[in-house]
Amino acid sequence: MAIRKIVMYPAEVLEKKCSPVVKFDRKLAKLLDDMYDTMIEYDGVGLAAPQIGIDERIAIVDIDNELGTIEMINPQILKTSGEQHGPEGCLSFPDLFGEVTRPNYVKFEAYNRKGKKYTLEAEEFLARAILHEIDHLDGILFTTKVSRYLEEDELKGVEIE
Repeated sequence: MAIRKIVMYPAEVLEKKCSPVVKFDRKLAKLLDDMYDTMIEYDGVGLAAPQIGIDERIAIVDIDNELGTIEMINPQILKTSGEQHGPEGCLSFPDLFGEVTRPNYVKFEAYNRKGKKYTLEAEEFLARAILHEIDHLDGILFTTKVSRYLEEDELKGVEIE
């Protein structure tokens, strides 16, 4: 596995709608493994392919729960509901955190690394993380949803996407 370089804002790839994945092969599996290692190295809970300079609809999320790492290839949101407010950050915006409102529930479908379609439902923090990463694949940055930027002392002991 390899640690990839995180692309920082204002790189163009971060604000571009990504292309769908069409080939499910060893190269894709290696990319997913590298994305996981990169996310862990930079202490993230999610990572989208554009954050490492790749224009493809691939993202991963791992909030350290019983589901483990969720690999999302060509994800499509089927349903959202409710509302939650909370702090978010982004590996492509180091040391920048803001209060963001997102749905509290998401149902989506995606493909795994072997090309098998699956559907998953998530709530609360996991929903927030999944929606944050899917936004990346559509060129939407969390900074466009911030209602208020947060100071470092406001983040102590808080779980952040």
